[in-house]
Amino acid sequence: MLVAAAVCPCPPLLVPQVAAGAAPELDAARAACDEAIAALLAAGPDIIWVIGEGPRTGVHRPGAKGSFRPFGVDLDVHLGAAPADAVEATLPPSLSVGAWLLARAGWTGNVRGYEVTADLSAFDVTETGRRLADGPLGTERIGFLVMGDGTACRTVKAPGYLDERAEGVDAHIAEALRTADRDGYLAALDADLARELKISGRVPWQLLTDAWDKRDGTARLLYEDAPYGVGYFVASWT
Repeated sequence: MLVAAAVCPCPPLLVPQVAAGAAPELDAARAACDEAIAALLAAGPDIIWVIGEGPRTGVHRPGAKGSFRPFGVDLDVHLGAAPADAVEATLPPSLSVGAWLLARAGWTGNVRGYEVTADLSAFDVTETGRRLADGPLGTERIGFLVMGDGTACRTVKAPGYLDERAEGVDAHIAEALRTADRDGYLAALDADLARELKISGRVPWQLLTDAWDKRDGTARLLYEDAPYGVGYFVASWT
């Protein structure tokens, strides 16, 4: 049973060591992530799934390693406790940032990762979201930490340059996260549009909306901004 979810952005710059001198620019985003994850942990999950986009689709077991070395920082992270034996870094950046956020929050419980490709079919999204929410035994309290960014086309200096559609799309995403996707915007977000606007959160958000059935739950949008021309959002669903 899915009891709570935190939605966070996944730029490696969220990690202060990676951002270096620019770290203060994302202080508000980090504080919002801390708040969302605190609410997630307060719901008492038995298992937390960290969900984010990557080059393949599949599960990352407890202890899986991520690394920020490709970003010039001698920093490794793990899903939960590091294994006794050295392991190869397999987590994509989205899950590495999620693992870092959970470690920052002091989570020592059961955690697993689910990496998804941007082209996962609608059928597989629905089936996967519900399966993850059910848990391995079907009786656990499940939490989701959903990692993903909005459009990367908000300014001429953005990774995808300026696209006039981007601001409106991000506004719809923010409203959907504010209302637990009551109107189905995230569920219907078009794959081609997401690719054109370089949205990395589409499939992770859709996994969440397919798994979320707390009709009496509370959704809060804790952060919404576009530093570096990329839409970042933080939300708490409980």
